[in-house]
Amino acid sequence: MSEIDVEPVEEIDDAAVPTGVDAPEYVLYGGKGGVGKTTMAAATALASARDGTATLVVSTDPAHSLSDTLETDIPAEPTQIREDDPLYAAEIDPEDALEEGPFAGDGENPMGGMMGGLGEALAGGGPGGAGGAGVGDAGPGTGDDPEMVDPLGGSMPGADEAAAVRLLLEYMDDPRFDRVVIDTAPTGHTLRLLELPEVMDSMLGRVMTMRQRFSGMVDSVTGMFGDDDEQAEMGAEDLEELRERIEVLRDVLQDPARTDFRVVLVPEELSVRESERLLDRLDEFGVPVGTVVVNRVMQDLTDVADVEADWFVTPDLDDCEFCQRRWSVQREALGRSQDIFRGHDVRRVPLFADEVRGEELLRVVAACIED
Repeated sequence: MSEIDVEPVEEIDDAAVPTGVDAPEYVLYGGKGGVGKTTMAAATALASARDGTATLVVSTDPAHSLSDTLETDIPAEPTQIREDDPLYAAEIDPEDALEEGPFAGDGENPMGGMMGGLGEALAGGGPGGAGGAGVGDAGPGTGDDPEMVDPLGGSMPGADEAAAVRLLLEYMDDPRFDRVVIDTAPTGHTLRLLELPEVMDSMLGRVMTMRQRFSGMVDSVTGMFGDDDEQAEMGAEDLEELRERIEVLRDVLQDPARTDFRVVLVPEELSVRESERLLDRLDEFGVPVGTVVVNRVMQDLTDVADVEADWFVTPDLDDCEFCQRRWSVQREALGRSQDIFRGHDVRRVPLFADEVRGEELLRVVAACIED
């Protein structure tokens, strides 16, 4: 078997790399795991900071893939990682992120810290309950009371999703940053939280009613069901504060002038279908998607970006049967995606022979998605 002579990428023509990006102040990358969200977020953040825009890139991936992608140690708190550009980065452990803030809890139910034993009471797992569906289930809770259900009407977010929302709430008003790029965007379950302002008023009333109903078991129910009226009032104030902050977050996510939600996928049928479902879900919640990024396309780099590509290894579509068959699969998926993603700004990133790590290749990726 003949060896492929791969020339290392040591320098990219600076003129081909974007200086700044044409994007609003919040850029969120969504999509299934393994499609390249972290790569896209790192590339966007690098390009964004090149024109002096103070940019924060955040990852809530516990595998610390952002550190690997940028080839530098990234702490949990936002820290400037380049001397010549105002590029900041943070790599958050989702469980640690949930130990404080409006979503404090045990990681399983990020509302738990705020609502205490309410979840158990609603689910029937608390004292006197019927041991019915959990808070993460869509079914009814205790006994035959139709009101004893999850007040959000469905499953709660997971730790990584809730951490992403918490970070949005925390960083959206941080004066240090002009742009925030998040590589693990809120998905279906967390988007349910955008409905919260509409139901919060009635929810507060129901919480107080339930506190009276469960007044005989306050020793077992914690949090909002405290030991006295003062603690209950504090819980109500916490809920009201959360309602107001989520209402602000919803307004930001639904405003295309402030947020670009970018869906990342690979050119395969299953990935296209999953992305279609995500688009539908976002549309249900009024969150517009500005950009769709198709990653790992078996095309020449010069077909998708204005970059000199003497070093780029293109799949042999003339003599390699494997390459031909994979390209056929990709073309079918790309053909289907044209109708699905019509009206969106669709960008393609080619399949690289090397793993995309380090600034040089990330700058090439930025040339594909930000030009």
